[in-house]
Amino acid sequence: MLKASDVLLVVEIVSPGSTRTDNVDKRGEYADAGIPHYWIVDITEPVSLVACHLAGEFGYQDGGAVTGEFATDDPFAVRVNLDALL
Repeated sequence: MLKASDVLLVVEIVSPGSTRTDNVDKRGEYADAGIPHYWIVDITEPVSLVACHLAGEFGYQDGGAVTGEFATDDPFAVRVNLDALL
C-alpha cells in the first residue's frame, strides 16, 4: 500500500468529464494529504501542464498553464515536449 506521505508527485491527465474533479477536488485533497507536487496535464489542444507545489497553509500554488515545452528542476530535472503527448 502506498501512503500519501511516500508520494512526491502526482500527475493527473484531465479527461473531458474530470476537469472540475482534477482542478478543484483532487487539487484540494492532494494538498490536504501533504503531497508536495501535483501536475495537471490537459490534453485538449493546445496541450498544457499546470505544475502545482505546496505553499504551506495556502495549499497548492502554481505559475499558470504552460504549453509547448515544460521544464523544471523541482522535484527533479525533467523536460517534456507537451505537443508530443498527442
